Formats: sequence, C-alpha cells, structure tokens
Amino acid sequence: MSGIERANAQIEARDLVKRVSSPEGALTILDGVSLSILAGEAVSVVGVSGSGKSTLLGLLAGLDLPTSGTVRLNGAELTALDEDGRAEVRANGVGFVFQSFQLLQSLTALENVMLPLELAGRKTPARAARAELQRVGLGERIHHYPSQLSGGEQQRVAIARAYVARPAILFADEPTGNLDAGTSHSIVELLFSLNHEYGTTLVLVTHNAELGERCQRCLELEGGSIREPV
Repeated sequence: MSGIERANAQIEARDLVKRVSSPEGALTILDGVSLSILAGEAVSVVGVSGSGKSTLLGLLAGLDLPTSGTVRLNGAELTALDEDGRAEVRANGVGFVFQSFQLLQSLTALENVMLPLELAGRKTPARAARAELQRVGLGERIHHYPSQLSGGEQQRVAIARAYVARPAILFADEPTGNLDAGTSHSIVELLFSLNHEYGTTLVLVTHNAELGERCQRCLELEGGSIREPV
C-alpha cells in the first residue's frame, strides 16, 4: 500500500506488540504487526487457531490495548484514549459480529437490534430495527427470544444489530464458526451482500481460507507477524 493510501487509511496499526503473562513467562502473541485498511475495503485476517487473529481484531477495535504500538481508527488514536474514550469511538461508527452471537437472552430479536439505536439516542429505533430484521429474513421472528431461534437465525439477528446503525466499520470474528456448512453459506452471502449494499469497511477474522478469499485482500497471521499472500 502506497504512502498516500496509508495517509487515507480508516484503520491503521503500527508496530503492534501484544504480550501476556503465562506460567512459562511472557508470551508474545503479536510481534510488530503493521497494516492499513482503506474506507470501503473488505479485508480478511486468516490463520490457524491460536495465531492471534482475535487478539488483533480486539486491538484494532479498541477492545484491548497493545503492549506497544499504535492503532488509529476513524481518525482517533485508540492507544492514546482511556476505556471510555475508546468506547465512544466504537459507538460512533463500529459494528461487531461474533462467533458466539453475543445476543442478550432476556431481550427479543427486535429488542436486541433496537439496543444500539437506543443507546445512541436515535429516534424511532423500533421502526429501524424491524426494517433491518426484515432485511435479513426474520420479519416473522421479531418477537422471539434467542433461545427460540436457531444458530443461523441468531447470527442473522446479530448481523441486523451490527448494521442497523449503519457503521462505517464492521468487525466480524469467525462469524460462521458455530454454524453448519449450509447455514454458514447463507450467512456469508448475507454478510457480503449487506456489506456491499451499505459500503461498510469489513475486517473479517477467520481460520477458513476460502471465506477469507472472498475479501478484496487477505492477510495471513503466522508466528505473531502478518503478511499479505501473493
């Protein structure tokens, strides 16, 4: 990526190092990772289980802080902000889809999708949430609780919740990891269809190389370092 492109990056990481303590001593998970992602790009991060993919996603989204290095997200230097500051950056333009869905079990599908809009003080959250659930094919299931939905349906609710506020950036961490092959295919098609429709920047973490190759760029994480396959 050229210097001009890096200057216009929506997400930029420089020399990220992440170390954690273990019984054997300090364990280095990431070792000098640098990357730049432009607005509207779809970029995957692939690697075997335990390679640090989810750790990297957490750092890029400001869910965690690196041992050293910097992260800029939507113009904000996350590594210079406290937890509340990072949360505010995420609230103003970031969506998430997780492997484990992360739905609130005490809320209906509609209420789960309404939640980010209510937290942001948006008007008519129920109308927007209902429309988004209709968009993902769950118009008839809006009053069901997560326990009453299949895994694929729960992930559709999670996708609707992620997109309802029209985030500039979507982080997806193993979005098909808990789904069977057939359901995974429909979720992947939905995810990329909405991403294209809304022009969202997509950062997709997956151990599935075939899924990773659906993105415009595929970065491989190995041995704590990242490289872009040729």
